[in-house]
Amino acid sequence: MRESYSQPLAREAMAYVLAGGRGSRLKELTDNRAKPAVYFGGKSRIIDFALSNAINSGIRRIGVATQYKAHSLIRHMQRAWNFMRPERNESFDILPASQRVSEDHWYEGTADAVFQNIDIIASYAPKYMVILAGDHIYKMDYELMLRQHVASGADVTIGCLVVPRMEATGFGVMAVDTADTITAFVEKPADPPGIPGNEDMALASMGIYVFDTKFLFQMLQEDAEDPNSSRDFGNDIIPKIVRNGKAVAHRFTASCIRAAEEIEEYWRDVGTLDAYFDANLDLTDVVPKLNMYDREWPIWTDQIIAAPAKFVHDQEGRRGMAISSLISQDCIVSGAIARRSLLFTGVKMGSFSSCEEAVILPYCNIGRGARLTRVILDSGVRIPEGLVVGEDPELDAARFRRSEGGICLITQPMLDKLK
Repeated sequence: MRESYSQPLAREAMAYVLAGGRGSRLKELTDNRAKPAVYFGGKSRIIDFALSNAINSGIRRIGVATQYKAHSLIRHMQRAWNFMRPERNESFDILPASQRVSEDHWYEGTADAVFQNIDIIASYAPKYMVILAGDHIYKMDYELMLRQHVASGADVTIGCLVVPRMEATGFGVMAVDTADTITAFVEKPADPPGIPGNEDMALASMGIYVFDTKFLFQMLQEDAEDPNSSRDFGNDIIPKIVRNGKAVAHRFTASCIRAAEEIEEYWRDVGTLDAYFDANLDLTDVVPKLNMYDREWPIWTDQIIAAPAKFVHDQEGRRGMAISSLISQDCIVSGAIARRSLLFTGVKMGSFSSCEEAVILPYCNIGRGARLTRVILDSGVRIPEGLVVGEDPELDAARFRRSEGGICLITQPMLDKLK
């Protein structure tokens, strides 16, 4: 259970979500949508986790900076996150790159995506800023991070994960002293620094930062005036504070939300097809690593009005059934079988078809007799009758996008080329 505070700091904070990235390693899944808008977990979008964490932590001022192919992301937020009420001192601002500084000046980096909206942030006068990445899967109480930030007197507090040292080469990595004061911060080092007393492990940045708002504004202004800056928190703002101020690490273990059944602190960067596939399939376990059924820390999303899921036919070889699977509303499993799969809203499976270890995004239609194994179907895909995927690696690679881990991503343009 969460500790109760009489005066939560979250009510004096604004969450600012950086959601402008494409996520190119997800390949065709981000051809028409930004990474934070990619579907996840049967009914959610990736960005819903950061936003839900903010709401559940008690933060009622939220801004979301968008840039790359933002239409589906903006549409989702308008539908799912329009319940904030100004009369309760709540706000939800969608902040597309809009050339606010000059006619040819889009968001040039993560820091610039905040700097360009300083006037909007200032109009709400938050005392603290919680800067979030919009593309990770996790549950976290930001109130606890805010408490540490204030208690330590830090200029910036950085959320971090403990990971094996040589797995940290793709992160911003912190060297810390015994009090978790950051003594060095390097982006994607070839030889990451270890943790004192545990040199085989490293502290990797989660892309979560807490600042006093006035101090953040000062740092952003200085950064905007620096012609050599890349306008990025990890490359520019954070290293400068580490050199000249006080930066403190906040360990994810201190604020991770875990339901009773969850045995580990769950955080995933679903930035590759294999990682995205594995994180979705994690949810089908009998005791999932990430509990989406936790009513004390719900993951908010768009509540689509649709019919319940339906399973029809009960003949040998033509029985509608699902085993170790998540089946969303408006799905019809008609004389077909789903094993260890996720069927998102509106999926239809025809008779004698099957899917095993499949992530099937909304409104796909799987034709009669099709067999799909270890696949991701993009939304709206229509699988022709009798198609077999996942049994011949060479044929799969010639027709579809096949990942290093053997996962096949199938989009409608790929299928159209087969006709």
